[in-house]
Amino acid sequence: MAHRVACHRARLRILKRSHNTFSADSSAYAATVVKTILNTTRNLSRFPFAGRIVPELGDENIREWFAYSYRVIYRIDDRVVTIAAIVHGKRLLDVE
Repeated sequence: MAHRVACHRARLRILKRSHNTFSADSSAYAATVVKTILNTTRNLSRFPFAGRIVPELGDENIREWFAYSYRVIYRIDDRVVTIAAIVHGKRLLDVE
């Protein structure tokens, strides 16, 4: 049975803002990155445990999947996958 994927509107605004930033350099690259991130979130409904455990946290239910150089960080609770953050891979997480 598939999990439901939830993403807060704030995360979607960040994704849209990122798209606009990428578009300044290359609209084709921007579209590809955003499409890959969206496809990643769709795949999480079927394979939520496929991503690796976030190293900074070490919690089995908080995982990440890479989409190009971006980390899609999510939490698994029962049958729901919640997208927690979409951050550049070079950016360190503030775990406090």
